[in-house]
Amino acid sequence: RFAYCGKSTDCRSQLIMHERIHTNKKPYQCSQCSQSFGQNSSLVHERTTHTREESYQCSRCGKSYSEQGKLIIHQKTHTGEKPFECPDCGKGFSQNSYLAIHKRIHTGEKPYKCLVCGKSFNRNFELMIHQRTHTGEKPYKCPDCRKDFSRKSELVKHQRRHMEEKLYECSDCGKGFKCNSDLMIHQRIHTGERPYACLQCGKSF
Repeated sequence: RFAYCGKSTDCRSQLIMHERIHTNKKPYQCSQCSQSFGQNSSLVHERTTHTREESYQCSRCGKSYSEQGKLIIHQKTHTGEKPFECPDCGKGFSQNSYLAIHKRIHTGEKPYKCLVCGKSFNRNFELMIHQRTHTGEKPYKCPDCRKDFSRKSELVKHQRRHMEEKLYECSDCGKGFKCNSDLMIHQRIHTGERPYACLQCGKSF
């Protein structure tokens, strides 16, 4: 039984992980950037953002992977091979594991349960993402403004805003601007242009 909230579990590892939500303890620290995490899975993800050796390359599209198994799975997107078929709806899958997850849609099975709020999920990674709402972990960082996000989809959406904000780019230095008028003012740094002169002293700006 949890001392903080009264919830109970028979699994010691779940007890330890849940207690970190209340104590804010984050024992897993990244050696690259010193950022800490409450779950080892979050640390593993963080490490891949620093260095990722991708030695297995697809001969068709050039996309690279860190594991051969992932490359083999990817190559099926080119061949269209989906040998595993759902007996309920006929939908095909490239892997048997994907079919097993899909079948839960028909059975209503949600085996991954959050110990904090009781919400259940179809897949383990969905539970892991959900748990960040309780732990406050945000492993996805925007390279432009350093803002953190708990979901990759949120980061992608946020980065689009940066792209929209910088529609006008300076051809000299690459700096981006939201408005063309701001770009024109900026370009005077490179051209040395000073179109505004003071009527009193003649100084240009």
